[in-house]
Amino acid sequence: MTTPIAPDSAPATTAPTATPVIMDGPIMDGPGFGPGAAGGEGYRSPLLDGLNPQQREAVEYRGPALLIIAGAGSGKTSVLTRRIASLLETREAWPSQILAITFTNKAAAEMRDRVRAILGQGADGMWISTFHSSCVRILRREAEKAGLTSTFSIYDSADTKVTLKRIIKSLDADTLGFTPGNVSARISKLKNELADVDSYARNANMSDPQEVMFVEIFRQYTSRLRAASALDFDDLIGETVYLFRAFPAVAALYRRRFRHLLVDEYQDTNHAQYALVRELTRPVSRELAEEMEADGVHVRNLRDATGAIPGASLTVVGDSDQSIYAFRGADTRNISEFERDFPGTKVILLEQNYRSTQNILSAANAVIGHNFDRKEKKLWSAGGDGEKIVGYTAYSGHDEAQFVADEIEVLHQAGMAYRDMAVFYRTNAQTRALEEILVRAAVPYRVVGGTKFYERAEIKDALAYLISVANPVDELALRRILNTPKRGIGPATETQLASFAEANQITFRQAMRNAGALGLGPKVTGAILALSTLLDEAALKLDPASPAGPANVSELLTFLLDGSTLLAGLRNSRDPQDEARAENIEELVAQTKDFNRENPDSGLVDFLTQVSLVAAADDLDDASGTVSLMTLHTAKGLEYEAVFLTGVEEGLLPHQMSAGEPGGPAEERRLFYVGITRARQRLYLSLAMTRAQFGDINVAMPSRYLQEIPVDLIDWKQSPGMANSRGGTQPRALNARRDGFGGGFGKRDGTPPGLPPAPKPKTEWANRVTGTVRDNGDLTLAAGDRIRHVDFGDGRVNQVTGDGAKRIAHVQFDTAGAKKLLIKIAPIEKL
Repeated sequence: MTTPIAPDSAPATTAPTATPVIMDGPIMDGPGFGPGAAGGEGYRSPLLDGLNPQQREAVEYRGPALLIIAGAGSGKTSVLTRRIASLLETREAWPSQILAITFTNKAAAEMRDRVRAILGQGADGMWISTFHSSCVRILRREAEKAGLTSTFSIYDSADTKVTLKRIIKSLDADTLGFTPGNVSARISKLKNELADVDSYARNANMSDPQEVMFVEIFRQYTSRLRAASALDFDDLIGETVYLFRAFPAVAALYRRRFRHLLVDEYQDTNHAQYALVRELTRPVSRELAEEMEADGVHVRNLRDATGAIPGASLTVVGDSDQSIYAFRGADTRNISEFERDFPGTKVILLEQNYRSTQNILSAANAVIGHNFDRKEKKLWSAGGDGEKIVGYTAYSGHDEAQFVADEIEVLHQAGMAYRDMAVFYRTNAQTRALEEILVRAAVPYRVVGGTKFYERAEIKDALAYLISVANPVDELALRRILNTPKRGIGPATETQLASFAEANQITFRQAMRNAGALGLGPKVTGAILALSTLLDEAALKLDPASPAGPANVSELLTFLLDGSTLLAGLRNSRDPQDEARAENIEELVAQTKDFNRENPDSGLVDFLTQVSLVAAADDLDDASGTVSLMTLHTAKGLEYEAVFLTGVEEGLLPHQMSAGEPGGPAEERRLFYVGITRARQRLYLSLAMTRAQFGDINVAMPSRYLQEIPVDLIDWKQSPGMANSRGGTQPRALNARRDGFGGGFGKRDGTPPGLPPAPKPKTEWANRVTGTVRDNGDLTLAAGDRIRHVDFGDGRVNQVTGDGAKRIAHVQFDTAGAKKLLIKIAPIEKL
């Protein structure tokens, strides 16, 4: 017999040792419980204080299913926690009958703390956890029926990849392009769709060698997990669903226990999570209820007139407009089709926003309104219109970054803390120009949920190839690229090379050239010699005596990437993370082209010196914190006083990879909506005329989403009319003022609100900023000194702050205005 479950007090890893008696009613102590806790006639709960009418209805409604469509910043967490507290306060549930599910441990901890703050010890016994944590607790209790030991291991992503690496190696599957990364991503996707190896194999094309190999890898991976009594993270939910479907009596116990199920961020659920929610909220048949009664599990008070136990009450909170995780398997249909899946659903819209100004919300409403298959809602604020959104069209990514740095400084000087500002971007590759300018402009920043550009592994790999050519005796760089990408050269071979070099008093590079003398296998020897030849050929390209002249840095890097297949391997991978890594390397190629153009007389060593200066810049300290840099996906759930949304261009937002995918542009629009609604007071939208794509500098077009924002909401600071559309007389931003032309997006008389008249003659772009840095060594500056800057021209130093490598010059330039410069690397000279 399965052990009935009592309110939890033991850790999840501890299996119950005795059969507890489950009572029909709760025994409650602490605030909110005891005689008169729920008041009486005319009693109004303090839980309702401060709620708007829709929030109050969401807390008080009782029924089989409740869908709370919670717009951004509408106070959904407060509603969810007060709803839980209300169920307990009115004695409609006892703590162990409540299961609240969130997506992150942080969100679960916050919800637990909030409920405990309201109810004190009365909250003990509830399950408030993530999907995965809840499933672990269930599977440990029911391990025997699930075919596991109660001490089963849980493999994280690193464990999974190590296991897959061994399987791929044993099968020589790498020859067919399989890597631990792409196989792991594919298996994860299948498991989130509740597919196992057998169900997949039944529909696989077994005449395709790739499919045959994948099925075998999947089968061996499944077998190894079972042999080790282990589950990976995706198994936790799938195995729980299988358990409930295979053992109805077990499922009945949990359906009987959890009478109120509440799920946060429901728009982010995948198929497996949806199936788990369905299983937990199904009714218990009369036959199973009678069996439970016979086994001593008291269910009398729960049964209806037919003798069955009705399904649990389900409350889900979410917003289909913020569904941005399709690449993780999230299915927005789970929320858009909720009313069909759960008949009798009550739907409540939370539209009052407590975060942003009305101008920001109006822009968000206008953009998201172009998506179909969504619940119509309009976010509004009682806090007033606020400042207009600021738009800016830059010449290049560096110009855009300089605009961001300048505006951050303006806001900071006006009293806004750095920690209250954030810069968003669609891809990690966009951080390169941002970081270079922010470091140079002495703006303290941190990359949230990611790694600084020059600290990323793929960038270090590509730079190591260049370093190996520039400095052939750099053993560290050579060792880094020896087996990157994979060439079958293992650590033992690397050690043999180093020992051979030491014994013969030659360099590591020379040892590579003499790999044939080491007695290694032909495959490994060939791989080492091929790499050595590639580096030697690259070095010859730098010879001034070469008939074609010395190659520039961009040509050299492209040659090395092609010869090593470093970039091609990432492009051909099925791992979505490799796609981002390839974009980062392409951004590095674009950087070398910028360098060649801006420094025609400089070479490889100069480029590597410039990179090392930026990469080695110390993090700046400031009492008001740091500016946060992050992708739009990372930004979800966060909020800032000021938000800079960069790269609002076709190909970036919407991203080029989304164009051909079903629902891709709609999801990208939701991503833009999420970015807009993170801003509380100030929102900046920026784009560039030119942007690097696939290593080339291309003309960038404004995002189609800009056209969806009413023109009177945006104040364009840099006139897009100075760009190159229509002979330089018309703005490129799709919804900006088209001066002198009637219609368009403005008033019929051709005088719409927005931009001042654009200059008619085509002029040089106003802010042409480079990414140049300079090693200033021991340069000392003092107030009153005159300096010359590569981009900003001449200026006067007003003051110098900071110490050592963190000294900052505050300069008033004659034409560019006030700027902050990190003296150590700023491209300046003292006059």
